Amino acid sequence: MNINMTLIGQTLAFAIFVWFCIKYVWPPISTALHERQKKIADGLDAASRASRDLELAQEQAAETLRESKEQAAAILEQANKRSSQIVEEAREQARAEGERLVTSARAEIDQEIQRAKDELRAQVSHLAVTGAERVLEASVDEKAHRKLLDKLAAEL
Repeated sequence: MNINMTLIGQTLAFAIFVWFCIKYVWPPISTALHERQKKIADGLDAASRASRDLELAQEQAAETLRESKEQAAAILEQANKRSSQIVEEAREQARAEGERLVTSARAEIDQEIQRAKDELRAQVSHLAVTGAERVLEASVDEKAHRKLLDKLAAEL
């Protein structure tokens, strides 16, 4: 065996193997590498976009939350003002109702006093007539002396 022939055979086999790999094996591997590289780049771009979108969404959420808090505070302030107004109106109505009841009670008391005075006058005039009858032992005509009795009742 000749070492030169072996080396030439191995070199020729190696060259055929390299040619076969370059022709049939390398293109699918290269294509797969390029596709993988493109997928990774697309994934990084998508992650970057998602990060920007997330930041934007967080800013919008913070702005919406701030606006909502402002609106809630305004609504609460308005509700507090309205409740104070309602309480004040109720106080005024109660005060007016109390004054009306006091006025009505005073008027009723005045009427009762006047009625009692009238009854007392009638009783006093009747007692005066009765007393005068007994004193005079004669009958005094109440109808005939009505003016005199009314005058006497008014003085009392």
